[in-house]
Amino acid sequence: MQDVIDALRQANADVAMPLELPDFDDVVQAEEDICVPLHPDFKEFLLKVSDVICGSLEPVTVADPASHTHLPEVAAYAWSIGLSRELTPICAHAGGFYVVNLEGAVIFWTPESGDIEEWTSIEEWCREVWLVS
Repeated sequence: MQDVIDALRQANADVAMPLELPDFDDVVQAEEDICVPLHPDFKEFLLKVSDVICGSLEPVTVADPASHTHLPEVAAYAWSIGLSRELTPICAHAGGFYVVNLEGAVIFWTPESGDIEEWTSIEEWCREVWLVS
């Protein structure tokens, strides 16, 4: 995973109002807010690269509750439109969501089509989708 973290850090865009990385308490608070334990790889993702601005995708964050990418808000909406509670959104995109399942695989899900595409891990999704978006 470290090679993907390094690549994302290099691709991180300089912006006037940068995002903040969460601390462990922010991640725990998000888990409590959504009443779902987060996969360990997803926790690492949040703790190490959720402040990265790269490409056209905006993955979820947990450091700023007022953000439109705040995990509890994104999850509540995704679950309200039919996403299984066994899946946790990591990024809204094109009317659907990239989600992580209990095994750590990432799936692209839409309300109309269900599961469309799958990656074996968050690391693979970062490399093949987010970095090239």
